[in-house]
Amino acid sequence: MARCVHCGACGVIEPDLAELDLAELDVTDEVVARAVHWIGLRAYRVEAALIGSTAIPALSETWQEMRARPVRWLGAHVDGEVAGFVAWSRVDGVLDIDRLCVDPDHFRCGLGRALVSAVLAEGGPATVATGAANAPAIVLYEALGFRPTGTFEAVPGLLVAQFSRPGTP
Repeated sequence: MARCVHCGACGVIEPDLAELDLAELDVTDEVVARAVHWIGLRAYRVEAALIGSTAIPALSETWQEMRARPVRWLGAHVDGEVAGFVAWSRVDGVLDIDRLCVDPDHFRCGLGRALVSAVLAEGGPATVATGAANAPAIVLYEALGFRPTGTFEAVPGLLVAQFSRPGTP
C-alpha cells in the first residue's frame, strides 16, 4: 500500500491492485448490507451533483430494498473494509451491470475498473447505464470496451446513457 498518488496529501491509501481483495458480498448479512448501502448513498450523492439531479432511484432506496434486488454482489476490500462494489445479473445471456459504486474516499484508485473487469471476466456481452452527464463513469465504461447505445429519461430530469459491450469468450 502507498500514499494517494492523486494528491499526496489527503491521506487516502491507494490499494495495490495486484493484491486487491475482491470477494462476493453476502448482502443477506445485515451488517454487510448496511455497509454496501452506505457506500452506495455516498457514491450516488457525488453522481447526483455531477449530473445535476437527485432523481437517482438508489438515493431513495432502503438497505432492505437494495439487498432484495435479484443481483450478485462483488466487493473490493481495502484494509478489510468494503470500499466499493458492483452488482450484476445475467439476463438472456447478457451481463447486466446494475450498479457500480466506490466510496468517494477511494475514487480514482482503480477499484471501479477492477470490479467491472472481474464481472466482465465471466464472458459474454454486457450492458450498463449511468447518468448521461457522469463523465468519470462514461470514461471508465468506454475504456473497458463499452459503446453508447442510446439515452432515455428514466424519470423527469434524469437523463440516462446506455452502453453495451460485445461478448468475449
